[in-house]
Amino acid sequence: MSYFSNLTWQDAIKDIIDILIVTYIIYHLIILVRGTRAVQLLKGIIFLLLIWSISTLFDLYTLKWLMNQMFTFGVLAIFIIFQPELRRALEQLGRGKLFGRNTADEEQFGKEIGEIIKAVNYLARRKIGALIVFERQTGLNEYTESGIPTQSVISSQLLINIFIPNTPLHDGAVIIQDHKLAAAACYLPLSENPFISKELGTRHRAAIGISEVTDAISIVVSEETGQISLAMDGQVVRNINEESLISKLYEELGPNSGDNDKIKPFWKKRGAGKIG
Repeated sequence: MSYFSNLTWQDAIKDIIDILIVTYIIYHLIILVRGTRAVQLLKGIIFLLLIWSISTLFDLYTLKWLMNQMFTFGVLAIFIIFQPELRRALEQLGRGKLFGRNTADEEQFGKEIGEIIKAVNYLARRKIGALIVFERQTGLNEYTESGIPTQSVISSQLLINIFIPNTPLHDGAVIIQDHKLAAAACYLPLSENPFISKELGTRHRAAIGISEVTDAISIVVSEETGQISLAMDGQVVRNINEESLISKLYEELGPNSGDNDKIKPFWKKRGAGKIG
């Protein structure tokens, strides 16, 4: 009570600002590791902290000694275990993008979308199956690690060559991350939704599956029909036309994507195609 009795309005404002800043930092750190293997490691650390608390509460000498020894070297172990996430955070901090989306300017983004659309149209005309996944807020490192890292500039030629049948990387998904073609031949979780059309194959189910567990957006090219589909939020729009596809990519991924109205589901908008 003495704290509140001596509390001035200046101190109250300062404490509120302090709490808000810490909360903001913790929130974005959670966003940074969400969808990566670091989440599972954090659960393990929380479990160890729980055991340490129990050993302290009940004065379990041997267990407490063991946990204290573990935590003595724990700081170094954390730096080793979380090295990829820490490096990613420092890189984003250096670019001034730790607390914001890594968006390219309009010209760069337009060029990237142009290359992707060119590749998708080429593959669709020749009925070559393809699956392209765009990372958004939820990290996809868990899935890029299942494929072959490329970390290359986005180009239509590279995308086409990746999905040419019988090539080493054609089987699986391409993941686009931080405006780079991060990895190819990636394995994605398949949707188990029983209401999905039986006409849809593994690529479409993988596209829907990744959109169910993350906020990623996927483009699918069917090797049976050559139709282009777009998957998002557990839904798939089949046979989407080029204009609607470009418009949706700009709306959800573009530099000004945060300013768009996202209340109305995109698959109900005019010209969006049909749900599979």
